Amino acid sequence: MKGIDVSEHNGLIDWQAVKNAGIDFAVCRTGSGKSGLDKSFQRNVEGAHEAGLICGAYHYSYALTPADAIVEAHFCKRIIHEAGCLLELPVFFDMEDGDGYKLRHGFPVSRKHITNICRAFLDAIKPLNCGVYASYSWLTNYIDWQSLACPVWNAQWSRHDDLKGFMWQFTEKLNIGGKYFDGNILYE
Repeated sequence: MKGIDVSEHNGLIDWQAVKNAGIDFAVCRTGSGKSGLDKSFQRNVEGAHEAGLICGAYHYSYALTPADAIVEAHFCKRIIHEAGCLLELPVFFDMEDGDGYKLRHGFPVSRKHITNICRAFLDAIKPLNCGVYASYSWLTNYIDWQSLACPVWNAQWSRHDDLKGFMWQFTEKLNIGGKYFDGNILYE
C-alpha cells in the first residue's frame, strides 16, 4: 500500500486528489514534545478518512530522558483522544534529532539510552498500538529496534528498504497535484 505522512507544514491538503493519486493511507503528526500540538492533526485525519484512506499517527520527540518520553506519550494520547479520531495504523514515535535540539541540550547519544527512551514511550502510550520511526542510520546505529518488538517505520530515501519492517519512507518528494509529500510503503 502507498501512503504519505503529513503535518501542519503541508498546509491544506486536497485529500480527494491524494486518493486519486493512488494513495491508500496517511500518517498524521499529532504534535511534538510535551506540548507542541499539530493544529492540523484532526483535520488531516478527518479529511483522509472522508477520502477513503486509513490513518496512523506520529509524534516528534524532544525527549532527553525516559521520563520525558512518558510525558510525551501522555500528551500524544490526549491529542488523539480529544480529536476523537479512529486510527487504523499504529502511532509512531519519532526519536530522531532532525532539528539538532537533542545535540544542543547535551543529549547522551548511546544505543542503550535512546532505546530506553523509545521503550518508555511505547509502554506509556498503551493500550494504543505504537511503533518507532527513524532513519535507517538511527535504526541501525542508535535504536535497538529488535528488542522493542514493535512496528518499525524506516526512513531510507533510496530505491530499496534495507530493513523491510512495517513501513518504509522512500522519498520526501512525492509530487501530488504540485505539492510534495513524504512517500511511504506499508507492507501488507
